[in-house]
Amino acid sequence: MEEIKKRKLVVALFGAVVVLFISIIGTFGVLYFISATPVGERLRTVMGLKDLKTINIQDNRTQTERVVVEESSAIIDTSKKVNPSVVSITSTGKAVRDLLGFGIIQAPKTSGSGFIVTSDGLVATNRHVVEGGDSFTVTTADGKTFDAKVVATDPLTDLALVKVEARGLPVADLGDSDNVQVGQWVIAIGNALGEFQNTVTVGVVSAKERKATPSDGQGNFEYLDGLFQTDAAINPGNSGGPLLTLKGQVIGINTAIVGNAQNIGFAIPVNELKKALESYRKVGKIIRPYVGVRYQPITSALAKTLELPVEAGALVTNSSGQPAIVKDSPADKAGLKEGDIITKVGDKSVTETNPLSRIIRNHSAGDTVTISFLRDKKPQTATLTLGELGR
Repeated sequence: MEEIKKRKLVVALFGAVVVLFISIIGTFGVLYFISATPVGERLRTVMGLKDLKTINIQDNRTQTERVVVEESSAIIDTSKKVNPSVVSITSTGKAVRDLLGFGIIQAPKTSGSGFIVTSDGLVATNRHVVEGGDSFTVTTADGKTFDAKVVATDPLTDLALVKVEARGLPVADLGDSDNVQVGQWVIAIGNALGEFQNTVTVGVVSAKERKATPSDGQGNFEYLDGLFQTDAAINPGNSGGPLLTLKGQVIGINTAIVGNAQNIGFAIPVNELKKALESYRKVGKIIRPYVGVRYQPITSALAKTLELPVEAGALVTNSSGQPAIVKDSPADKAGLKEGDIITKVGDKSVTETNPLSRIIRNHSAGDTVTISFLRDKKPQTATLTLGELGR
């Protein structure tokens, strides 16, 4: 009796498995019939399931793989395209005798990067790469070396132009930095650490409109604003090299890093370089408009600390022992004084994200502008003609 019960149980289980298997096959068959046959299409219409679609897992996997391959290909193609226009720049200082007069101290050398902007040998780089140098050598990606000379430096931003005597050089394609978006992929190329020529690194634009006060290590600081922040690895020696889109267009000039952080670097938007190039082509030097004031950007924290009447603007003040108003400057002639708070230039308000320096840079030397400011909490205006600052 017990044996018969076991056999019935086995038969029942086997029957259940067969029924389940047939049900699964039947279900898939029905779904296929409904979703992939002309008759099924008519049934879907009648049943209100016209938009029913099959899911092709293999197609999705293929699409994902294609995206990854396309990104890698873009980086490879951009590197091949732009590498020939990226150069290394070696700056050598003057040799001097030691203090006791027994010998010559070896001339100091520094290295940086740059990129070719004209086929007849004009190279863009950072001003701090060439500042203080006595002689310069440009080395191209294929190992050719050229003696170079600095033909122009920007008095307001960390840009410089270097010239070599050559023809038919590969030229970098300059993009439009106004169209850059936070999060977009970028590529940096440069002479990392001054010894790893044309190193390629990849990252994203981490932020826009950043400010930085890079130091030359000798107590001198420079105030820069409107910068791109990127996490593409930038090292000493990368300064002056290009920051590129995946299409190979230059959208920034790598200029500074945060030394005590990981992958926080800054680049000057390439549209600033375009303005410098336009000025150089016209008059042979980089000319910038200037007002002739030294100032501190006002933030809400500064306004609270100093009990200022506004939370945005430019507080005219002395800096590093230098007077707040440059003698005989447009500001001096217009009667501006230390302690004034500049709030507008024309109809443009001075804010943290739109500082006075940028508003002025968007004008040209010789333009007449109206400055709105507060003096002793009272609003006033002054009209002045922007001066010419250049070298």
